[in-house]
Amino acid sequence: QVQLVESGGGLVQAAGSLRLSCAASGRSFPNYAMGWFRQAPGKEREFVAAISWGGGITYYADSVKGRFTISRDNAKNTVFLQMNSLKPEDTAVYYCAASSSTSRAEYEYRYWGQGTQVTVSS
Repeated sequence: QVQLVESGGGLVQAAGSLRLSCAASGRSFPNYAMGWFRQAPGKEREFVAAISWGGGITYYADSVKGRFTISRDNAKNTVFLQMNSLKPEDTAVYYCAASSSTSRAEYEYRYWGQGTQVTVSS
């Protein structure tokens, strides 16, 4: 069992930066791949980034590649999403999730956080 709590969301101007954190409870955290997803108003939830259990493999959605960076600190049971050069279209609720495999597919993720709101103003 893994419980996930996101933080770090907020309101930022376009071209600004935010760093999201996802704190996990449970000793099994290092065994899980982690992902970030987002859901904008009126849209389906979409994949943003994923990282393998050891951090050696990362995946990104094309829309965030080069601007966002996913990382993790297994000693602190935390995964991060550094978001730079933010755009208004990045506005969404951001969710972290845990999976047994490094994946872009939402159905692969078993555990989910409650989400944190990111709003980018133009």
